[in-house]
Amino acid sequence: MRFTQVLCGTASAVVLAGLTPLAAQAQTAAQDTEIPTVDSIVVTAQKREQNLQDVPVVVTAVGAKLLQDTGVKDIKDLTILTPGLTVTSTSSEASTTARIRGVGTVGDNPGLESSVGVVIDGVYRPRNGVGFGDLGQMERIEVLKGPQGTLFGKSTSAGVINIVTKEPEFGFGAEAEATIGNFNAHGLAASVTGPLFGTETLAARLYVAARERDGYNDVITGKGPSDRDEDADQGFYTVRAQLLFVPDDKATFRLIGDYSKRDENCCGAVQIRTGPTAGILALLNGGPALASPADPYARVAYSNRGAPSSIEDKGVSLQGVIDTDFGQITSISAIRNWRTDNGQDSDFSTADLAYRNKDGTNYSEFTTFSQELRLAGQTDKFDWLVGAFLADERLDNKANFLYGNNYEQYLGRLLSRSAANPAGIANFVALLLNRAPNTSFVGGQGLRDTYKQRATTVAGFTNNTWHVTDAFDITAGLRYSIDKKDLDTYQTTSDGGVACGTALSPAGQARIAGIVGAANAGTVIGNLCLPWANPLFNGRGTNQKRSDKEWSGTVKASYRFSPEVFSYASYARGYKGGGFNLDRTQSANGLPSGALGVVPILDTSFPAEFVDSYEIGLKNTLFNRTILFNVTGFYQKFSDFQLNTFLGTSFAVRSVEEVTSKGVDVDFLWFTPVHGLSVQSGLSYADTKYGDQPVANDPTNALALLPGSQMSLAPKWSASGSLSYERPVGGDLKARFNIGTKYSSKYNTGSDLFPPKVQKAYTVVNARLGLGAADDKWTVELWGQNLFNEKYAQVAFNGTLQGSSGLGPANKVYLPAGDTITYNAFLGAPRTYGLTLRAKY
Repeated sequence: MRFTQVLCGTASAVVLAGLTPLAAQAQTAAQDTEIPTVDSIVVTAQKREQNLQDVPVVVTAVGAKLLQDTGVKDIKDLTILTPGLTVTSTSSEASTTARIRGVGTVGDNPGLESSVGVVIDGVYRPRNGVGFGDLGQMERIEVLKGPQGTLFGKSTSAGVINIVTKEPEFGFGAEAEATIGNFNAHGLAASVTGPLFGTETLAARLYVAARERDGYNDVITGKGPSDRDEDADQGFYTVRAQLLFVPDDKATFRLIGDYSKRDENCCGAVQIRTGPTAGILALLNGGPALASPADPYARVAYSNRGAPSSIEDKGVSLQGVIDTDFGQITSISAIRNWRTDNGQDSDFSTADLAYRNKDGTNYSEFTTFSQELRLAGQTDKFDWLVGAFLADERLDNKANFLYGNNYEQYLGRLLSRSAANPAGIANFVALLLNRAPNTSFVGGQGLRDTYKQRATTVAGFTNNTWHVTDAFDITAGLRYSIDKKDLDTYQTTSDGGVACGTALSPAGQARIAGIVGAANAGTVIGNLCLPWANPLFNGRGTNQKRSDKEWSGTVKASYRFSPEVFSYASYARGYKGGGFNLDRTQSANGLPSGALGVVPILDTSFPAEFVDSYEIGLKNTLFNRTILFNVTGFYQKFSDFQLNTFLGTSFAVRSVEEVTSKGVDVDFLWFTPVHGLSVQSGLSYADTKYGDQPVANDPTNALALLPGSQMSLAPKWSASGSLSYERPVGGDLKARFNIGTKYSSKYNTGSDLFPPKVQKAYTVVNARLGLGAADDKWTVELWGQNLFNEKYAQVAFNGTLQGSSGLGPANKVYLPAGDTITYNAFLGAPRTYGLTLRAKY
């Protein structure tokens, strides 16, 4: 049977089904006065075709037309249509993180896989950042909530974002799109599809696009060396080609190749609060001391080094579907390569303290081969599926973190400041170490590390439904996974760590104690021996291996009370493999006398993450099947949750003993009596909290605020709504209108939950108004994203070496008066607007 495109989802899936190709077909077949219903909508949430209201799964899926109407081109845009989904970017767009029901994994550390998996055309992608880019012509995007590891591969303990692109067609068609907008935005996209060589068995589709835009942020560079005066711009192109081969009515093959290249400057950060270290920075950069900014949303960033970023993504996949006498065979083979190279002003100021240099020694590159094989069939009483999944991922990661030309003087002033001399002593480091000034931390020296990791996955799975009666079904799924990781690490400190080495010597310790006092010597030595300056890392090579062998699965029971009412209850066990932290971390264990926290941690592994999830749902189809109202209650308990947190000097991975998420998902759809008008809304309440247990291995109490608190980037309430209306204008024209909105209640954006990082509740509104030919030959659209210019931060974080929270080994309570940190933030996108011209043949 030929592989057909279907709209996949539950309540939210159909939410805008009237705007999808599937619903459009049903509407065309009806009389003009007929109101669409949900009866004809087929879903594949369990990797088999089923009626929407018969599926015991919570999925939000959006079809092609609605994706176009709401301006969705990547997974971050998708948040406006999906309650319970949050997507943020931090130090670059490659560090993009998706969270479902408040649960996700911070994306800045390449050693961690996300709790929310991204799958594009059946191919698992290693990190969320690959979904941030022009996804091309999409058939639909599905957001599956809750653990999905039974059917959707590895590392999906919180959910899956499943992206399905448009396949080639056997009727010739061509489309083109030109866009202009504010911030000097302009873009072109074109596609062509049709049969090849006049055959009825081979078709192709080609999509190309290029987009550019000036930056959202103005940048003050100070003395440089960067002279770039704006940031958060856009510049990329993408090519996607497909071949569809249908030799007969029992087989379909789809070959896909794609390539994308982005060269941008992302991401500078604005200051949301300025601490007392601003006076020292002013002495170094020659400018006035900064006060707390009156309006961070004036979008002024400070960066003397800039934030250049390059991302390259390419790959090829082959999907085959063959019908046989014993079942349907599906095979998906893929090989992909994704690389990101980035630079960064790591102190986010105009002083030259520290930076990452985009010189070919600061990148992450993933090369992944994957193979999935499934066999599915059915009898009168059983729907069955068995399969296997193989993946071989090779990660090549190089990192640099270098001293700026002001690093030594800044550190000296910082360590020597007092009430009598708040600016400190310029050459205090030289005094402490008995060295000539500016020879202890020379600009351009620092950390240069290499990590090479190979991760392999072998899994077998099955998912089966027993039709006990015409109304009662039981579904059971099981997966056994073997995950292995092998990491080679080689670390160097390019100047040998001369300053720290001097400080750690017996003579150095005695000299420092004599100057600052024995009680303060440990703190001073610790600051001279931060990870990037520590000689104990220099020339250190290690090999680490780990293996996880785990079961995961699901059990669902569903009962249809009537043609209008369907209920279900489910349990799922989710799993995400353990791994290794790809950053330097050090501790105070086994230190020489007087030193603090400088011993390298040799074992950087962290354990696997697990979740037990319970759901109970009721699906209602009302008023002649024109209204859909679905409600699902859920409870999820995570154990050994993998928390990646920035400690101000490095990324550390902590296993949080317990995280719970409980709440309700509600979906509503109304095909109104007004022809062409549909209304959708969704609501998610998720009380997602850390357990009451203190975070293990947190000697400095940096994470003391976590126990019992709502997780970061986890709003309790989120809601989305969309209204679409299409009607003829005269005899030859058609008008279309869409407005979409997303509300999020307040949440903390920082992994340490410091109160200054709280984002207040906000609402984002998008709208699009189009006028065009009735046959869609041409359309002109006026659009706006974040129409009311809502101000919100994606993530707030501590300025490097710029103050202290007041928490420490002897204090677990946050006291505002003791917080001297300068806080920075990566902001959400401002209001954008423009005009798009579409042509179709």
